[in-house]
Amino acid sequence: MKKIIYFIALLFLPGLLLAQTEEVLVKKCIDNYIEGSSYNKPESIEKAFYPEANLFLSHKDKNLWIVPINEYANGFKKGIQGQFNGRIGRILSVELYNDIALAKAEIVIPSKKLEFIDLFLLKKIQGEWKIISKSATSLNSNKSGQHILFIVSNAHYYGKSTIATGNSFSEIVNAYNTFKTAGYTVDFVSPEGGSIPLAYINTSDTLQKQYLFDQDFMYALKSTKKPEEIDSKNYKAVHYIGGGSAMYDVPENKEIQTIALKVYEENKGIISSVCHGTAGIVNLKTKDGNYLVAGKKISGYPDSFEKQDGEYYKYFPFLIQKTIEERGGVFKFSVRNAAHVETDERIVTGQNFQSSSGVALKIIELINDGKKENGI
Repeated sequence: MKKIIYFIALLFLPGLLLAQTEEVLVKKCIDNYIEGSSYNKPESIEKAFYPEANLFLSHKDKNLWIVPINEYANGFKKGIQGQFNGRIGRILSVELYNDIALAKAEIVIPSKKLEFIDLFLLKKIQGEWKIISKSATSLNSNKSGQHILFIVSNAHYYGKSTIATGNSFSEIVNAYNTFKTAGYTVDFVSPEGGSIPLAYINTSDTLQKQYLFDQDFMYALKSTKKPEEIDSKNYKAVHYIGGGSAMYDVPENKEIQTIALKVYEENKGIISSVCHGTAGIVNLKTKDGNYLVAGKKISGYPDSFEKQDGEYYKYFPFLIQKTIEERGGVFKFSVRNAAHVETDERIVTGQNFQSSSGVALKIIELINDGKKENGI
């Protein structure tokens, strides 16, 4: 069976890699627009667009305001060239169809409590992707422009077994929705980038069902960032998601460890985890060479709650509670299926998916307390 899967993969891999490469090129094109419009660089905006492209926008005096690209780009000559002007942009989704593409981006202006949604039509012209049309709309928004980084895993199986696992969808959704409601933007990083396996999806749960059919959200899970794509300076907190996948790849990934510790030590940010996500913090060492968990109250999924006679358990690379305690941490938990959150300075950890929202709320509280201490 594995040989058949391998053969099929060889057949489809070239096409898949080509599509991924084209998607990267489309994103680079849109990034030129985002950078140009955020840092007053008209030349970057013009580079993204076909010279005869138009923007179809709204105007207080017109139902439809058609703006040629050169006129739109010239509008950014008024600001100081290369200086950030308060617009924070990110790509929400990309759909490819041979030599055409649809894309969606979000532009947030926190100072004006505004959010713009941009829709692009792109075409590959003489080997180069160009935006040939753009439309946009605006809405009031509480988005602050502050980012939280969710750390997830690409592991589809328990170790080298054929037992499927994934990242806990409920843990992702519960924390994500809490941050989103509070005006934060969530990014995802995984060791390999790209799509991640999902587990524990419950379509009877209203919130899970809402996000399962949210195209932008699911695109983010399909297109997680690689560690080298992450700038740690952009984050107030990192949050390790649980599920069986969390036991593999993430705990030993040096690049992700570096990101988490930079957020914690250089940004004075927060390291957090839920359930099996706590496996991701057991190997973290601070600049003084000590384990992050040493002397700290830590929660996660207790060893005694595991099905120790289960087949999956044989493939665990280590036990979370045991490892935390061996490294000087004080492991705390409550009864099964009860929310339990531990906070020790800037480390926030939770026992299970029921704790996800509580962990997120505590992170938000700590960030807000930090703002008050700094007079912001």
